[in-house]
Amino acid sequence: MTAAMRNLDPIRPTQSVIEWLIANREGVMIGALVALVIVGLMLIARLIGARMVAREAAADSFGWRSVIGSVLARTGLLFMIMAAIDIVATYAEPPERAQHLIDIGFTIAFAIQAAVWARELILAIIARRAGEHGDAPSDSALHSATAIIRVLVSVALFALAIVVILDNLGVNVTALVAGLGIGGIAIGLAAQGIFADLFAALAILFDKPFRRGDTIQFDTAIGRVERIGLKTTRLRALGGEQIIMANTKLLEREIHNLADGRLRRATIAFGVAYETPPEKLARMEEFAEAAIGGLKGCRLLRCSLTAFGTSSLDHQLVYENKSVDPERLARDRAAIMLALIERFAAEEIRFSYPVQIAYVGNAAR
Repeated sequence: MTAAMRNLDPIRPTQSVIEWLIANREGVMIGALVALVIVGLMLIARLIGARMVAREAAADSFGWRSVIGSVLARTGLLFMIMAAIDIVATYAEPPERAQHLIDIGFTIAFAIQAAVWARELILAIIARRAGEHGDAPSDSALHSATAIIRVLVSVALFALAIVVILDNLGVNVTALVAGLGIGGIAIGLAAQGIFADLFAALAILFDKPFRRGDTIQFDTAIGRVERIGLKTTRLRALGGEQIIMANTKLLEREIHNLADGRLRRATIAFGVAYETPPEKLARMEEFAEAAIGGLKGCRLLRCSLTAFGTSSLDHQLVYENKSVDPERLARDRAAIMLALIERFAAEEIRFSYPVQIAYVGNAAR
């Protein structure tokens, strides 16, 4: 039998493997035992993680247990198998070529598994942040935002994993990294408006300057938030019309969240005629207290003379209202003003109005 025929003989590699196993049986047994323990621990951790996620989902909770459980539950079988083989190879010292193939396989499995772990960690942290303050994770805008984040994060992490794998295989990845960078810049410039609104929507959803159902004020507009979309936020104005604002434009403004407060402080300015007797001017706070006293949740802070106007004695009435409902606030303000009108009519106190007095003299004198 020639040497070439012996090289093609399938029995020879099998005998070589058997001989290697016999020669390294102690290392193989120790490595197999260590690998079995580690893989068993990873399987247990994956099972515990899945149960943690299920328990948190059943309780509608989004704590750190859910974050850790999401990461542990995504441990793949391919990574476990390659980790076990690599551990056995560490103790058994296989031939150089076999060790090289095992290292390549473990690098590929670890890079993919690390990308999966990182993706689940990022998404779980985002879900936890979005789930604070009792927000529903099934909200349509939040669901859409999470789906887009999942795609972006997955593309970025798996692209990084591919670069790491190719680099470990000896491929020159400099040109690939440069191409990815240039492509990313081109896509970013082409869709910068879309990405700006998207990230503004994410800022609203996660930073929570306001939430759906809150009443907010920006510029001269006041409305109740009906929907927070990926590009626009829609509000229902007090007049009934719908206000649609781009998320980026909305965040550029100073926003007053009228729903995020325990009470409201309001001011009513009025003026009375200069002919009002001083004793009645001294009783202005008494009159204001009587006007506010009948309204539930309202408390007078002060009612005082503030200035000598051109045709009036100017006063300022300041009160607190525990209600945060704009409709209730408007009704209470109107009730206070009506009560003041009735009280002043009973006391014969006249509100001022613009008056101009002309003195005409005789030029001949």
